[in-house]
Amino acid sequence: MTDLTAPFDRRQMLALAAIGGAAAALPASAQTPTDPGAQHMGDMMAIPADAPKIAMLVYPKMVALDLIGPLTVFNILRCNVMLVWKDKVPVSTDVRLPITATHTFDEVPTNVDVLFVPGGRMGTVDCMNDPAVMAFLADRGSRAKWVTSVCTGSLALAAAGLLKGYNATSHWQVADLLPRMGARHVDKRVVIDRNRMTGGGVTAGIDFGLTLAAHLKDEEAARRVQLIIEYAPEPPFRNGTPQEAGPKRVAELTGRTPWMDAQVDAAVNAAAKRLGIAA
Repeated sequence: MTDLTAPFDRRQMLALAAIGGAAAALPASAQTPTDPGAQHMGDMMAIPADAPKIAMLVYPKMVALDLIGPLTVFNILRCNVMLVWKDKVPVSTDVRLPITATHTFDEVPTNVDVLFVPGGRMGTVDCMNDPAVMAFLADRGSRAKWVTSVCTGSLALAAAGLLKGYNATSHWQVADLLPRMGARHVDKRVVIDRNRMTGGGVTAGIDFGLTLAAHLKDEEAARRVQLIIEYAPEPPFRNGTPQEAGPKRVAELTGRTPWMDAQVDAAVNAAAKRLGIAA
């Protein structure tokens, strides 16, 4: 079996990049090789028995890229990835690309190496208000080696009581709400506090995934994954943070969603009350 942490040639790199996020979600029958080349790729992507177990929550109205970035990193790293929801009915996403869970809550092992929650504001609000989701996150998060999120996913972690007393970050539009649920907001793209790792908004998912990969394996393995996916961002505009965009653009954007903001605020208040945190 090929070891991803060992050097490999350019053809292997390109092949891995091409199938990056797809193979983990396919049923076993769809991955059956039909020729020697497919057999070789199957061997390369086989999941080792001791691979880290990663439970990645999927839910209706989530932001697909919050999931896909880290998922691609973890798949290339050959982790044992579980896409998790209450059932296996495809869930909606912001880009109208449905995602289907591979495991229900009951099918997720009691102990996982990583618990991960992606974002999506209104979907996150629904999760925060759903006792079954909160119970699942609180239970698995109490034993996971790493409790993690990207974007507004950190609000769900906080609502489940998993960020009390921890430094954390979130999407810039909601990050200031974290302290109301017991977390300490740190304005960084990826924040690590003991076994909590949280990423900022959407595109920070790749930074988060590579950072966690270095902890799950080592830095050299994470560097190889970065090279495989050719992650060398050069944004066309310096407009990706409130500081870069400036107060006028920020005000224009934040003023567009008062109803959504009110729903998030109400969910945070309800979570703070459950957690016994004074307003």
